[in-house]
Amino acid sequence: MPDRPLETYFAFFNEIGIIGQLSRTLLEARLPKGFLLPHFSVLNHLIRVGDGPTPLALARAFQVPKTTMTHTLAGLERGGLIEMRPNPDDKRSKCVWLMPAGRAFRDKAIADLAPDVARISEQIDPEKVSALLPELAAIRATLDADRNA
Repeated sequence: MPDRPLETYFAFFNEIGIIGQLSRTLLEARLPKGFLLPHFSVLNHLIRVGDGPTPLALARAFQVPKTTMTHTLAGLERGGLIEMRPNPDDKRSKCVWLMPAGRAFRDKAIADLAPDVARISEQIDPEKVSALLPELAAIRATLDADRNA
């Protein structure tokens, strides 16, 4: 390990933060007016984990206040991309369901990134990016487990 692990980890997370900001800007430029990365991220999450989480569960998953998640979900619901249904377990809260339009929205946003990805892949070898994925996934899993501890 380097003599200065604090500086190494700071530099590592700083680079990830900058990459995150640049990639967010790239994606948001391809989204319809009025939609932002949080909207896309919720749709992507629902596709990955499935329908039925409560707004509170989503807020916890994204580590944002429930009011922030409620605002994001309201925008998605207004757009017809999700539907809020009564929670079958307690009848007091709501659950979130992805609508076909939400899946199409997410798929179109990804497809709209194709020219950007093609341009980037000319500069960064896709095999190098592919090789990074297992390590990045392991780092994410470590941070996720640490968050939940």
